[in-house]
Amino acid sequence: MSSFKKTMLFMHRWLGFISGLVVFIVSVTGCIFVFQDEIQDALYSYRKVEIQQKPYLLPSQVKQLALKQYPLGQVSLIGYYGNDRPAVAMVAIPKLGTHYVFMNPYTGQFLHDENVARNFFIVVEYIHLYLLLPPAIGRLIVGVSILIFVFLLISGIILWWPKRKTDRKRSLTIKWKSRWRRVNYDLHNVLGFYACSIALILAITGLSMAFDWVEKGIYYTANLGKTHAFENSIVKSDSLKKNMDPTRQIIDRAFEYAALHSPQAQMFFVVEAGKRAKSGVSVTAYHQSMHFYKSDSYIFDQYSGQLLKALPHTQKSPGMKMNNMNYDLHVGQILGLTSKIIAFMASLICASLPVTGFIIWLGKRNKKRYKKPRAKLAV
Repeated sequence: MSSFKKTMLFMHRWLGFISGLVVFIVSVTGCIFVFQDEIQDALYSYRKVEIQQKPYLLPSQVKQLALKQYPLGQVSLIGYYGNDRPAVAMVAIPKLGTHYVFMNPYTGQFLHDENVARNFFIVVEYIHLYLLLPPAIGRLIVGVSILIFVFLLISGIILWWPKRKTDRKRSLTIKWKSRWRRVNYDLHNVLGFYACSIALILAITGLSMAFDWVEKGIYYTANLGKTHAFENSIVKSDSLKKNMDPTRQIIDRAFEYAALHSPQAQMFFVVEAGKRAKSGVSVTAYHQSMHFYKSDSYIFDQYSGQLLKALPHTQKSPGMKMNNMNYDLHVGQILGLTSKIIAFMASLICASLPVTGFIIWLGKRNKKRYKKPRAKLAV
């Protein structure tokens, strides 16, 4: 083995030890989270409603119905998830935490109240993102571990790559009839090779959510170094225009405008500015229900309702489109069920790599111990 490969093997081994447990946890929770929508739809009837031939309730109505459940709460987001799905208000309640209030978007009928902290899949997501640690600490630990994992994937391919072309075909198959240690070795190398490209996509999209510099790097790379000032411009509401039109709720006008100008949208998120915030009311219109890639975004002055910024999907730069694609790529829903199955299998293989790698190291360590020469007795 060349000195380069020896150095690569040393780094591969010890960096694997450092990141292995975190990679295992993140990969297992990723496997569980991939099918969370399908599982919850099958288990909970409140996630579906009967389609009716009438308009949705306005955001102000959804807000008031949610506050009937929690009068002391503050509604920070209202979501319309599709014509066959409920409207959901996210309510922050003093001493009770954050709750999701589900209701029929056509009639306002109360369907379900969910404590976010007790939802199994949200807990799984928090483990995946933060290891249940404080977000600033957990995000850093997970992010650094996944950065190491990216290096391990690349170094693993370098170490595995056969010198001779004739050996490549043999290196792409698992020898199931061999001894278990050989099977474990093949599982680590062969499955790692097959999953490498998908694993890199999952890792890089995850890193872009953990680190701003990765997200910006993707943005500038896809834009070939060009900047698009309007996309990143920050708009503020004008407090001098307060109560210019008190007869109608600003969030209702914002939602109606977005629905009119994005007729193809199936899902809407309405975010109202906080009492002290200078930002505006934002409405994001997603082209497909439960998917986040294609979206049109609108920001309105929270005092006057004036449109401050509109950014349809068709006018977004390649870099912004790439970043908008991150979540759908990361959870495998970009191409529907097929890509979800691929993401699930890739995550499962990623979870196995630290385990099979540790077994390989353990076997070599024991082998070296048994091969130590015994001291000869003096005659």
